[in-house]
Amino acid sequence: MGGSYLRVSSPPSCIYRFLPQRFWSRGARCPVSTVTPGVGGGRPGVPSQGLTPPRHAPARAPHLAQCLRYSRVLRVVLSPMETAPDAPQESGGAQALLSELEARVQDVVRASSWWERHGVDCAILALSLLSLLPGFLCLRSENVLVFVLGITILGVCHYTLTVKGSHLATHGALTESKRWSKIWALFFVEVCTAFPAEYAKYGHVKIHHGYTNVLGLGDSSTWRLPCLNRYIYMFLAPLLIPIITPVVAVARLSNMELRVALRTLGLISLGLYSHYWLLLNVSGFKSPSSALACMLVTRSLLAHPFLHVNVFQHIGLPMFSRDKKPRRIHMMSLGVLNLPRLPVLDWAFGHSIISCHVEHHFFPRLSDNMCLKVKPVVSQFLQEKQLPYNEDTYLARFRLFLNQYEEFMVQAPPITELVGLQ
Repeated sequence: MGGSYLRVSSPPSCIYRFLPQRFWSRGARCPVSTVTPGVGGGRPGVPSQGLTPPRHAPARAPHLAQCLRYSRVLRVVLSPMETAPDAPQESGGAQALLSELEARVQDVVRASSWWERHGVDCAILALSLLSLLPGFLCLRSENVLVFVLGITILGVCHYTLTVKGSHLATHGALTESKRWSKIWALFFVEVCTAFPAEYAKYGHVKIHHGYTNVLGLGDSSTWRLPCLNRYIYMFLAPLLIPIITPVVAVARLSNMELRVALRTLGLISLGLYSHYWLLLNVSGFKSPSSALACMLVTRSLLAHPFLHVNVFQHIGLPMFSRDKKPRRIHMMSLGVLNLPRLPVLDWAFGHSIISCHVEHHFFPRLSDNMCLKVKPVVSQFLQEKQLPYNEDTYLARFRLFLNQYEEFMVQAPPITELVGLQ
């Protein structure tokens, strides 16, 4: 949105045609104002912008209607020379761009070996599984440094399996076999993460990816907790994620088929009890309370960056209404942001969540390693076509959210409309 908090990598001169500026007037009925380039106060190359009152949402989306009722609508109108003659040509132009990008990426994928497509990420997950035993054994030591090393190993391995593994398995990016994809999803999502695989796939793949930054659907609103102030949310709330996750999972069981619910409950119980049993019998913990405390510590080791990353990469970027959402290529280039390479988070969460999130949203079935490999192709293409390629640092986003918490996490976001895109 505003240039004060969104950094675009190597922006072309006309990039700002896609980036609406915030307008904070809360007038009840504000007329649409336009600025014609080169006339009056307008500047050449700057899109006309105006504010229109929010429209009523369809009855099928009550949550969206509530958001629209309190949201401002930001309408971005491109200069006349950028406006397509008619709507079908706009759709065709956007589809042609997306098809060209897909063709370039497919060329890279076809030229890649199985090791590059799947092997690297499978090896990381296998190494994490093998590292669990040394981690549990380190907890037997009375040496503080060795004990802390064990906590660190178990914590990093836990997030590698639950975040990276679950994410790749949910998208079917670990293998090309549908049968094995389902097996890996059950293992990583239900056994390791303690969450129903069916809901993970529906909420993440169908809703978040299908309606990225669409208000009331894929707008990451599940991460908003307006009842918490900024310091509790940013610093204390992440510690509750290991407790909230299985509680939410159990609550969802009532909405599932009996057979699926029993399977999910059994796999979640197996994962939690296995962790508890290993702490008692391998690590040598003497009491159940100490074992449970260790479980909480290891499962919340990277909870802070996990929560932060989930809000940094979408919230604060343009949001769209369901009936006025742009074409996919514009939706993804505007509404997704990459963080820089961060070794620990890249390992534990995966490139597709950290440094290649834009690429992941364009091509969700690619593995982390392949997202990293096609990143130069995607970034070069978007910049060639004068489309946004959003990047920012973790620290910059953290400061931004801490300073503008009310705007991003409490208030309803303004709705962005793009008019005249080719």
